[in-house]
Amino acid sequence: MSLDSAAAKILQRAVALENEQKFTESLVCFQEGIELLMNSLKAEKSAEKKNYLREKIDGYMTHAEKIKQHVQHLKDIGKFHEQIKIENNSTSHSYEKVFGRFLEDAIITHIKIEDPYIRNFHQCQNLLRFCELAVKKCSNLKKIILLTTEDPDNTREQVEWFHLIGKGLHKYNIVFHHTFSESLHDRQITLSTGWIIKIGRGLDYFKAPENKFTLGVFDMDFRPCHETNVDIFHSKDVKISS
Repeated sequence: MSLDSAAAKILQRAVALENEQKFTESLVCFQEGIELLMNSLKAEKSAEKKNYLREKIDGYMTHAEKIKQHVQHLKDIGKFHEQIKIENNSTSHSYEKVFGRFLEDAIITHIKIEDPYIRNFHQCQNLLRFCELAVKKCSNLKKIILLTTEDPDNTREQVEWFHLIGKGLHKYNIVFHHTFSESLHDRQITLSTGWIIKIGRGLDYFKAPENKFTLGVFDMDFRPCHETNVDIFHSKDVKISS
């Protein structure tokens, strides 16, 4: 008796990611696969098949819980590290796909973004995309802090774009604060829950769309990417200050 084909494919992916020690990505796939199996269980008429699906669901839920405990253990001892390699011209690497799962936490109150290249119009749009994701995912978010460098040739527009982003966030009771640094080189996002997301190219890892009507203009999962690595760590002692 075979599993639902869609669920089986996702669960196989979950196991592969677990074997690669990409535990948080693996958990997302396990959760999606389990949900599909539960939908199959609700629609199933055969008592035998129902029992089979219940056993599989219970087994995968137990296994997913063990992965959660392992992730928590690595966080507790300060040894959590997960790396995502984004290859040149690859797609399906929107912010939500790459690190959205770390934002799904109701206790996130502050986010700090350090990126020296939030200057040009498209880079500020990338910042806005990230803010949209954060607002959608973090129900108790209070503040987003940006540390970047000043564009000497475009300071007025750069500050105006930041002002507009802050104005939009204010409608959701979120404070946006930006600071310019002359020596900033690091590119990372720090969450008040302790997650630290280091992106080799910062938020600007998407290539420009071929034209204004190509797939990827709006949905960034269709947008080809530059090659970069995303390294995710966890620290219990994170302190975010503006």
